[in-house]
Amino acid sequence: MRKKKPLTAILILCLLFLGSSAWAQNLLQQSDLIYQGAFRLPAGAFGGSSFAYGGSVLAHNPANNSLYIVGHDHQQQVAEISIPTVVNNSTNRAALNTAAVLQPFRDSTEGKMYTIWPKGTFKVGGLMIDGGKLYQSVYAYYDATGAQVDSHFISGTNLSVIGDAQGPFRIGNLGAGFVSGWIIPIPEAFRAAFGASAITGNCCLSIISRTSWGPAAFAFNPADLGVRSPVPALPLVYYNQSHPTLGACASTSIFFNCTTQIQGAAWPDGTKTILYFGRHGTSYCYGTGTADKSKHGQPVGDGSNYCYDPAGVGGKGEHGYPYLYQVWAINTDDLLAVKNGQKNPWDVKPYAVWNLNLPFAHSSGRLGGVAYDRATRRIFVAAWNSDGD
Repeated sequence: MRKKKPLTAILILCLLFLGSSAWAQNLLQQSDLIYQGAFRLPAGAFGGSSFAYGGSVLAHNPANNSLYIVGHDHQQQVAEISIPTVVNNSTNRAALNTAAVLQPFRDSTEGKMYTIWPKGTFKVGGLMIDGGKLYQSVYAYYDATGAQVDSHFISGTNLSVIGDAQGPFRIGNLGAGFVSGWIIPIPEAFRAAFGASAITGNCCLSIISRTSWGPAAFAFNPADLGVRSPVPALPLVYYNQSHPTLGACASTSIFFNCTTQIQGAAWPDGTKTILYFGRHGTSYCYGTGTADKSKHGQPVGDGSNYCYDPAGVGGKGEHGYPYLYQVWAINTDDLLAVKNGQKNPWDVKPYAVWNLNLPFAHSSGRLGGVAYDRATRRIFVAAWNSDGD
């Protein structure tokens, strides 16, 4: 079982650019990710939510060169924002430009996410804009029995339109915990080989047995939503309790432990690499977080011990301080081998993991959503806790 302490701050969007060398090779390398700068999100309420305590999911809208973004954690609503000119070489937040709100926050599922069984608290896991439609996934925050099977929705991109939300729909047969996160398009050059046009997945949720223990990818066709049930989904990579290839829950593996979080993914055109973005703890301890290093391992008095974690003081659960902003790189040739029956999904391992050095860093190592702009080769990453409350 796994519990996560809620986050409590607004964010800054940082932008990474894929250098020209990335298009001269099949597999991306760390040097191909070039930091370009950042911008801020505006304070205050817009429609039914705000950007504070938000940013968990992003999607790029090529029609407007804009971003769709999930707002405050308590409302789980979606807004559309502009992409202002980014500012580089500055750690002064006041020097950053601020995005404009193009569409205020609304529940793009029109309340339908709360009809999913088991009823309770739901979070938006992924957004994708394709063909003038907004695709969305949601997951139960705490699904103790792994009962959730429905997860995906379709609506129009005009958030003010009422009555166009469709769903929820079921993807595959493993349960929603494996597929209810990121949704990304497969580059057109690879769609015939995989027999699908998109990938969805999820990782590292509370109740770890219901989700992947690391990066996950299930190939599917969004056009099947509402047409076939369940929507066929081909497992390309995932891990579970029976196949903890990347590490056990309490491990110090560089790939996974139960402090790992993966927030989003991108498959840049012209490459054979899927990049997963998140945070990873370099140690493991279960207990109550403390900033007093001398208390580490000492009893709290409730049957648990203290864990040295100045980024998670008072929180009881998994701790892995110090934390890293991390990127996992998967070779899509390995996924094709799974598709062709030459490997199992849990046989795939990242060919590399990289750490991101961001100027607006926070000791929690938490990232928010990820979005890829194929026209400019830019990756947008939300940096949690980087602009105060």
